[in-house]
Amino acid sequence: MEKGMLLIGLGMGMVVLGFLLVFIGILLGALSGESEVEGGGVIMIGPVPIVFGTGRAATLAVILAVLLMVLWIVAILLMRRG
Repeated sequence: MEKGMLLIGLGMGMVVLGFLLVFIGILLGALSGESEVEGGGVIMIGPVPIVFGTGRAATLAVILAVLLMVLWIVAILLMRRG
């Protein structure tokens, strides 16, 4: 398999995983009946994360943003090598 096809497949898989996680989160929230709502998100512009949110969700978003930034840098370094 070519590098490009592998990256396309990984990207599509991550999008599907994201939709599944959102669906599971909505389902769990609806079934638990809790009224407290927290949210957060990350916008990646290249390797620079912009994080927003409230409570624990914002903390988790910061951790995930740092992880995404490191993965992006590693991927760029690996692509330059090969």
